[in-house]
Amino acid sequence: MSHVKNATPSPADIRILDLFAGPGGLDVAADVLGYRITGIEWDEDACATRAAAGMDTFRGDVREFDAAHFPRAQVLTGGPPCQTFTVAGHGAGRRALDDVLGYIERLRTAVSSAGAEWKDIHRTWREISEDLAEKAAKAKEVKVEKGKVEALRAAERKAIKKSLQQQGSPPEKIKQILKALRASRDLPPGDAGLAHLVETYNVLGHALNRLKAQLEELGDERTGLVLQPLWWVIERSRRPGLEPYEAVILEQVPAVMPVWEKYTEVLAVLGYRTRTQLMFTEAFGVPQTRKRAVLMARLGDTDIPEVAETHERYRQRTVSTGVSTSAHGETLPWDPEGDDPDPKEAWVSMESALKKARSIAPDLPDRPAFTVVSNYGTGGDPGARGRRDHDAPAATVTGKVSRNRLVHKGTDTDLPDEFDRFTLAEAGVLQTFPVAYPWRGKDQSQQIGNAVPPRLALHVLRHVLEPELTREEARARLDQAVADLEAWEPGEPVEVREHGQWEGHPLTGR
Repeated sequence: MSHVKNATPSPADIRILDLFAGPGGLDVAADVLGYRITGIEWDEDACATRAAAGMDTFRGDVREFDAAHFPRAQVLTGGPPCQTFTVAGHGAGRRALDDVLGYIERLRTAVSSAGAEWKDIHRTWREISEDLAEKAAKAKEVKVEKGKVEALRAAERKAIKKSLQQQGSPPEKIKQILKALRASRDLPPGDAGLAHLVETYNVLGHALNRLKAQLEELGDERTGLVLQPLWWVIERSRRPGLEPYEAVILEQVPAVMPVWEKYTEVLAVLGYRTRTQLMFTEAFGVPQTRKRAVLMARLGDTDIPEVAETHERYRQRTVSTGVSTSAHGETLPWDPEGDDPDPKEAWVSMESALKKARSIAPDLPDRPAFTVVSNYGTGGDPGARGRRDHDAPAATVTGKVSRNRLVHKGTDTDLPDEFDRFTLAEAGVLQTFPVAYPWRGKDQSQQIGNAVPPRLALHVLRHVLEPELTREEARARLDQAVADLEAWEPGEPVEVREHGQWEGHPLTGR
């Protein structure tokens, strides 16, 4: 049931299954559009938030479920974990990406083979799963050994420090020697008495490096999770007795785009038209600069155009005046094409989003003009903190959003204590969650940072699932959905289901 009073009726009674559903970013967007959605999520805290928000949920590892459990789902969505791809192009990340692309090619070959039967396709998936499980088991053993070596190395380091203290070495010298050890540099002359301890320490260091290399080679067990949505689509398309999903929507960080591009090769064989798109969140009304790689697929012969941007993109530019007035300079909108036959709105600033939220929740802080100083360093320098003024979109909202400092605009002077950090409700608003969204459990900042921005999800869901609307109808639909999203309030909390609790669920047919 929709939580929005007098919600616009959905053009179709669409039932969505959301894998890796998180706290409900895509779910609340689907809710205000009038769709019925069920999420699968393993994290207990995210499930607590979902339950409080009234979002239908199965708790568990996606790998413990399969597509046959939910035969009445018409649309598959999801955002599988991305940690192993965030460093794509650098060692472990590049290998993880190559491994996944290789697995997808094996699946493409299996579904493309003339006369391929379900048992043959399933055999390929079983072999891939066994390969991933074997690597995960080996990696677990290596991690145990790595932990032992790290403990021994820490003990040797303490022994070196103790020996130096007993010799009467000054604290500054001890600090330099320990720093040299961390950097694997030779010790300064005159420390030959430490030779045995240092030799042991270095031997353990070499062993530790070998174990780290082994772990990189084996990969992260989460790497295989990015294959799950594809397998669910294949199962629904080729397993006897099941019907294909009508549409598929997947999103992740830009580094996952090569995976989505490879997905399209398999989806084409299965009868889908596809579109991949790198989406800039501020260009869809999200008061935050963030990039997402999105895969959209629809069964049949109708092409999927790109999702049209409704707002200007944002870029930060320092305008030279001969005098440095601030560390961040002035900001300008980004307009790569000049004249636009369909003019875009200006991007939404933090100030504008938070002001609108205060009109709904007056107890939110009403700050003076501020600058956000990021918890992250930039350009590899931990001391070079990113800065963004209140009248611009926020930088990417991450799990560390609650650590960002808020200072008086154009200064390094902290705001008073009651204003110097974003509240959880405000962080959610910058991610375009309703101000009334009921965050629960631990690590609520992390839940917010990991979530799909609901306003971005509104655009993608409407675009893929309601292609028959005219431009004017689509714009009116989105305008109403945005208003409903901002005013959304949670309904009655729901019970989270576990694997096996199929009875009476609308997607299981049992």
